[in-house]
Amino acid sequence: HVGVMPKGVAVVSKDQWELGNQMGVLKEDYLETLEWLSEELVREFGDPKAAIPIDKPDAEIMYTINPREVKYDPRTISDAARIFYLAGENWTMPSEGWDMTNFGLFSGDDELGGAVARRVFEKATELRAKKVVMSECGHGYRSTRCEGQNWAGMDVKFEMESSVVTMLRYLELGRIKVDRSRNTDSVTYHDSCNNARSCGMFEEPREVLRHVCTDIREMFPNRAENFCCTGGGGAMSMAEYTPRRLVSAKPKADQLRATGAKTVVTSCHNCVDGLSDGIKHHKVGMKVTQLVNLVANAAIVEKRVAVQVPAAAAKPAGALAGRTILIVDDEPDVRAFLSAVLGDNGAKVLAAATGDEGLALARSAKPDLMTLDLSMPGKDGGKVYEAIRGDKDLRALPVCIITGQPEMRKLIYERPVPPPEGYLDKPVDEETLLRNVRKILGLAGEAN
Repeated sequence: HVGVMPKGVAVVSKDQWELGNQMGVLKEDYLETLEWLSEELVREFGDPKAAIPIDKPDAEIMYTINPREVKYDPRTISDAARIFYLAGENWTMPSEGWDMTNFGLFSGDDELGGAVARRVFEKATELRAKKVVMSECGHGYRSTRCEGQNWAGMDVKFEMESSVVTMLRYLELGRIKVDRSRNTDSVTYHDSCNNARSCGMFEEPREVLRHVCTDIREMFPNRAENFCCTGGGGAMSMAEYTPRRLVSAKPKADQLRATGAKTVVTSCHNCVDGLSDGIKHHKVGMKVTQLVNLVANAAIVEKRVAVQVPAAAAKPAGALAGRTILIVDDEPDVRAFLSAVLGDNGAKVLAAATGDEGLALARSAKPDLMTLDLSMPGKDGGKVYEAIRGDKDLRALPVCIITGQPEMRKLIYERPVPPPEGYLDKPVDEETLLRNVRKILGLAGEAN
């Protein structure tokens, strides 16, 4: 290892060294995210036991995740928590050592690889966890379970497994009950390189799909011969290679299109982004999801606790009441959709069709949040975002990027300026939009 690497990989590696995770998530932000997810889960199930346990000793499972989940996709955490709750699992999430990804695998830095793995292993040992379960992340699974002990120089006593295996066990043992008819859209499964070729996990995800979906279509070739999502090996963090990556995504896009499926399922967060980029660029018209989302959607809740509401109680205000949100997007249909969703949930909505108009409104109206498109005529969203972060009066304004431009992932990985509080791919659905807006505004525990 000579210390030479692409800028994005270097930035992410630095954050893993200094902050303990590859997205630069502060400990308090991580814990706050788990707290508001817990509030939503307790409200959903009417049971305090549905909350996410943190640093619980002697748990059967210590659950580790990809920092992307905390920063930009918290639904995967809450879906996993639903599954653990319904299975009656004795589990916990750690306050530290929760990032099971490892950029030592991409950079060739064995010291980083060892340091990251030790954080996970030492926390699991401290909590006396019987098993470490990794969420759906190909390189995280490989680097933690298959490479971590060698890098860390540790011989751990606990077991390690992918959450795919955990979910399959729950399904096979009947610890969770599911209704396949809740997932009727046709699906195909994408084998991530690290899960499949590197670690031999071919059949388990397909068995999970057979439990929770009604229409499964195999793509060809598959398993060990499946085509890469084009984001592997750290490529998602290398913005300078994005144009080449999108061109090389055509064989994968053609492979997906040939299945005729409406949704591609994968067990890797890296692949979620890589597949999403290729699908948009080559106009395939498919959704991308993970097994945890399908299992949670199919799961049957046999008994809910009724929550008594006083008969005279007035209808609550929308969850976003009292908040002003500025939408900056040049597409009228997008502005109309975002305005309707946010306005229906109580927000005061302002809208701008150009970057300059958006900056002017941000200065005069002082909104609580800006949603920002990146592809606009004149001053594009990238320049608007840099202007906001460079302006002492605006730099504290939370920004949620909503874009169809894969090239702008550099805002997440290379971080020429502080990263956005939210980053959503177009097209965005109502549920995802509201969840992320509430998270950014610290309102995620509030119901509509």
